[in-house]
Formats: sequence, structure tokens, C-alpha cells
Amino acid sequence: MPGYRKLGKPTAHRKAMLRNLVTDLLREGRISTTECRAKEAGRAAEKMITLGKRGDLHARRQALAYIYDESVVKKLFDDIAPKYAERHGGYTRVLKLGPRRGDSAEVVFLELV
Repeated sequence: MPGYRKLGKPTAHRKAMLRNLVTDLLREGRISTTECRAKEAGRAAEKMITLGKRGDLHARRQALAYIYDESVVKKLFDDIAPKYAERHGGYTRVLKLGPRRGDSAEVVFLELV
């Protein structure tokens, strides 16, 4: 299906997992996960950073509706988004680490540029 990956999860589980990944990425700056999850989480994180660049009250409320932690939203609007003020997209990067030992899934770093 065009637009998103199902990731082998029910809808509620998939949405919660992506929200957790985005929250952790914005808190830590870099997370390790599988390649498919990283690509989907990267798309959502880019949208959150774009909201942070807008900076108005409505954008802050939209980010609060998606990101679990209020302190991460504050960090997004105060620290992260101003760094990307002159950049038009491409806020995340995927670095491949190799296969995971247990099931040979491709593991990557998803990080903010």
C-alpha cells in the first residue's frame, strides 16, 4: 500500500510504537531500531520538526497530541526546531549497522542530522 508500512502490527500497536520511537528520537537524538521501523519513524519525526519550525500554538498542540512527553515537545520547539530553520526537510538520517544476531533483521541508527 502506498503511504505507509503496516510493520506486521495491529493499527493501535503500530501507532503507539511509532509515537514511542519519535519521542525517544527527539529526546535522545539517536535511536537504534530495524530499518523499516526507522524509515516510518523518520517520516513522523520530520513532520514533528516541521511543526516545531512553525512555532505557533496550534502546532504546539498538534505536537502534544502525538508526542507523549511534554518536556520533549518543549525541547522540540525551543532547541531542535531553531537548528533547522534554514533547512527544507531532510532532518533525519538512517545509518546501517548490519544484521541483528537473533533474527538477521537489518538494524540501523536513526539520528537527527
